[in-house]
Amino acid sequence: MKAEDEQAFREFVTSQMASLRKLAYMTCGDWHTAEDAVANALVKLYPRWRKLERPDLYAKTMVYRAAIDERRRPWRRERSAGEALPDVAMRDPAGATDERLRLRAALEAVPPRQRAAVVLRHYLGLSLEDTAGVLGCNVGTAKSQTSRGLAKLRELLAAERINLSGGPVEEWTSAIA
Repeated sequence: MKAEDEQAFREFVTSQMASLRKLAYMTCGDWHTAEDAVANALVKLYPRWRKLERPDLYAKTMVYRAAIDERRRPWRRERSAGEALPDVAMRDPAGATDERLRLRAALEAVPPRQRAAVVLRHYLGLSLEDTAGVLGCNVGTAKSQTSRGLAKLRELLAAERINLSGGPVEEWTSAIA
């Protein structure tokens, strides 16, 4: 690879690393698995770098697929000792930490494809067309997956009538839409 292409790849990775890690984490729910998925995707992206028109969408597609693949690997099915430990969080005055934990737990209960659609559209802010490109489907399918994912997320969050910070769930979940 030429020096200027290599420099462009480095700049791309530097600028997109946080976004790619967030996508992988929101897809698989584990930071270690997410980092493995991003690393594997970037290794596969490097040789194709010069041929890509939209490397950002291609990288997101690869990270999404790598995160799904990492969760399917046999050694990931084994339970670690850390999974048996309870999550204990200290309450912060505003209740933001509790709400993030609650949202994370609800997101993990949403089916993976719907979760990915919601994350791509509402967390990463991709357009419907870009979301469809990352998921490898048409725009209508991406739209329905996003809609169903949001509905499932609202249903899970509304299971408790009062959120952990004390306010009604309806106010909090309207911010997701």
